[in-house]
Amino acid sequence: MAELPNCEFAPQPYTGPSKKEVQELRKEYLTPALVTYYRDPIMLVDGHMQYLFDETGKRYLDAFAGIVSVSVGHCHPRVMEAVNEQNSRLQHTTTIYLHPNIAKFAEKLVSTLPEGLDTVYFTNSGSEANDLAILMARAYTKNYDVIALRNGYHGGSQGAMGLTAHYTWKYSVPHGFGVHHAQVPDRYRGHFGYDDPESGPKYALDVKDLIDRGTSGSIAAFIAEPMQGVGGVIEMPDNYLRDAYKYVRSAGGICIADEVQTGFGRTGENFWGFENHSVVPDMVVMAKGIGNGCPLAAVVTTKEIAQCLTEAIHFNTFGGNPVSCAQGLASLEVLLDDGMQENCKQLGETLFAGLQALQKKYTCIGDVRGKGLMLGVELIEDENKTPATKLTADVFETCKDMGLIIGKGGYYGNVLRIKPPMCMTQDDVVFMLEVLDEAFAKETA
Repeated sequence: MAELPNCEFAPQPYTGPSKKEVQELRKEYLTPALVTYYRDPIMLVDGHMQYLFDETGKRYLDAFAGIVSVSVGHCHPRVMEAVNEQNSRLQHTTTIYLHPNIAKFAEKLVSTLPEGLDTVYFTNSGSEANDLAILMARAYTKNYDVIALRNGYHGGSQGAMGLTAHYTWKYSVPHGFGVHHAQVPDRYRGHFGYDDPESGPKYALDVKDLIDRGTSGSIAAFIAEPMQGVGGVIEMPDNYLRDAYKYVRSAGGICIADEVQTGFGRTGENFWGFENHSVVPDMVVMAKGIGNGCPLAAVVTTKEIAQCLTEAIHFNTFGGNPVSCAQGLASLEVLLDDGMQENCKQLGETLFAGLQALQKKYTCIGDVRGKGLMLGVELIEDENKTPATKLTADVFETCKDMGLIIGKGGYYGNVLRIKPPMCMTQDDVVFMLEVLDEAFAKETA
């Protein structure tokens, strides 16, 4: 049986409420809309870098990073030092006063982006940042229509819900006014497969057709993830964004890259997901990994576009909070100083090759895709690519029992999502592949 790599960290004994008591408290006092992973939910009370610990002290390799939010590692000592220092001095002040953290963090953040993307607006979540991005696009262009992608996920607020194109994330309330959804360029399940080198331009023609037939011909924005996360790690094919951006700009719109999951070096090849496609957006939305788990997000755009918000007062009480910015700045410095992008590239290549080897061994693995440490494994039942939703859930559960936490997603819930903290090691990759091998062997026997 696969064994976790050695770890010198030992959590303090847990003395709080039992798991059963916590479950009862949640049921009594929290919204019933909350869901938990696993048939027997786990209660996590400690974390150290790429590892998590439950109340019994059992250790897990976290290969989902709090839904791709923990970038440099749980409770990274350098990050915690910066946070604790700021917490001890001043926990909150808003942007109506000056504070160095927000300015220093914005400067460092802009240094990672192409020239021209130089103006930052901090928010508290990716949903909020996407709402703001669409507001800015409409205010700047004076157009209303927005194009997003089917199967995409951009958040749970009412505005972001309209951008999202997946029924499980939508409520029967008015939303999505002016939003149109283009065909998702899914090379595994779509019309144009991996073998078609022109699949990107062909899929992009649907964006043009949607502009021509579904709008006035003038649009405010096009928003897309360079690689769909919740949607099941769907990669944009070569030259898709190039051509889509061209059609959007010809219609007066601006191009928005949703880098909430793909940013900060996670894909390995480049620091930002859009850079894998040789395009430069007009606006970048970022969250999750930006703060290594704290409530922090941002929209970065050009000075010209940002000027549109001066037409009225736009204010965010907690956007740019000094503690959040201390954590964001420290996390970014660790990412850059410790070469975590290169770690994602090297370990991602090893992990990808290992997953491809498992694909040859198990016919239930229909597709392996992604870049760096943002990978997806799609499971199927037969040659017709029937989604293996139950098998995915079973493998998911078995991995947890063996000490490996992964995610799952995709439209049919049949994609294993592997997106660990970026500090993981070669030994962790070996353990992960051994666990997956044993889980597939057990669940397909």
